[in-house]
Amino acid sequence: MKRHIFPMFIQTELTPNPEVLKFLPGRDVLGEGTRDFRSPEEAAVSRLAADLFEIVGVTRVFYGPDFITVGKHADEDWAHLKAPILASIMDHFTSGQPLFADAGDSDAGGHDEGVYEGDTAQIVAEIKDLLDTRIRPAVAQDGGDILFNRFDVDTGVVWLNMRGACSGCPSSSATLKAGVENMLKHYVPEVTAVEQAL
Repeated sequence: MKRHIFPMFIQTELTPNPEVLKFLPGRDVLGEGTRDFRSPEEAAVSRLAADLFEIVGVTRVFYGPDFITVGKHADEDWAHLKAPILASIMDHFTSGQPLFADAGDSDAGGHDEGVYEGDTAQIVAEIKDLLDTRIRPAVAQDGGDILFNRFDVDTGVVWLNMRGACSGCPSSSATLKAGVENMLKHYVPEVTAVEQAL
């Protein structure tokens, strides 16, 4: 039986972070959720992520619902990295291989599920809802994600995890303070500040 290989057109987009490029393969990557790989060891669960880390200069791989962002060392040039990254992504998707070696490894990262009770649980639910409906879709356009880490009820500080293109982005602190913090403070009066979790 002859196997048909369908051509792929992978688009690339710049992100606000000059060290991260967004790749859109024109099909689902995770479908839902996100997954961040910060090292070759973390990437071992995904053949594609492992292959991308084998490219000299690649420092990070992030899977979104329908995109992949790849981070590079500051001293590397996208002109040299883009072609091998595109080739690895195309090879993966045309091979028909699963994204993860073990289906259990595909667990898409989400908000921290810490236990909150009473009024605090309601505040945290409102924060997560705003993140999911208003903030995360906008951030995904730039190749990143922002996830809830924790809420300090005594100080009103919300701690968030920046992932993908947002992690290490020069404009991430402005995004947190000007965008996310203002929106959360407006809709959830108990929030006094937003900080990036490390």
